Amino acid sequence: MSSTISTARLLIALIMNVLITIAEIIGGILSGSLALLSDAFHNFSDCISIIISYIALRLSKLPRTSRFTFGLKRAEILAAAINAGTLIVICFYLFKEAYARFLSPQPISTGLMIVVAGVGLVANVIGALLLKSHSHDNMNIRSTYLHLMGDTISSVAVIIGGICIYFFRVYWIDPLLTVLISVYILKESVVIAKDAVNVLMMGSPQTVSIETIRKELEGIPGVKNIHHVHIWRLDEHSIHFEAHIDVEDMMVSETTRICSIIEEALKNNHGIGHVTLQFEIDKCESKRLI
Repeated sequence: MSSTISTARLLIALIMNVLITIAEIIGGILSGSLALLSDAFHNFSDCISIIISYIALRLSKLPRTSRFTFGLKRAEILAAAINAGTLIVICFYLFKEAYARFLSPQPISTGLMIVVAGVGLVANVIGALLLKSHSHDNMNIRSTYLHLMGDTISSVAVIIGGICIYFFRVYWIDPLLTVLISVYILKESVVIAKDAVNVLMMGSPQTVSIETIRKELEGIPGVKNIHHVHIWRLDEHSIHFEAHIDVEDMMVSETTRICSIIEEALKNNHGIGHVTLQFEIDKCESKRLI
């Protein structure tokens, strides 16, 4: 049900952003406003972001196969990385354009600038609200939600800038707003990109301490040490753990009890839901934790 709602809302947001982008490109060219054009670029990136998010969302729901035994759950993480990377590139392009406009300010038709930005503001707010409830627990949707929130802030800034230009003739405020908008988007995009890359590179979650886990597990009666540990996230929420468990001389059936204790400890204390353990008695020459 949640997936159906997400995809439907993504499609509605896509249609709205296509219309906004067309309106702002035309309005930016006719008014001469770089801030409005920067807003249009952001909206265009929104369209690409929504399309990527939609495809990734559908792929992540496909069943597992013999070729993809984990399914395609990381499609959404890849989409988040692409969306965040696209925004970072756009921000640097806008920095360049804003610098050129600082050196050579140009007259701007503020009336058209404000009207078009106002239309964009309404549409962006609606689009952001459509995705807000799904953005808290889904990196893919959150990256698209960030696109829309960024454009909402952009539209507000463009409207304020248009008013200032109209009353005070301070044309440099147009590129200044462009820089401020881009700095905010750049900061948020870097956070998402780092998190997405960490998942794709099979990095351990920052919330999990391998040393803490080692102390907990080696404190279980019958466990001598743990080694060859690997902790990674399959997607944004699913944390996997695998390790060699060196135990005292015991019956194989006794390891089942230890396995259950370890699984419960990892799930309750660290949110790790998928555990793979290899029990052994002095098999490995190296006892290094990692």
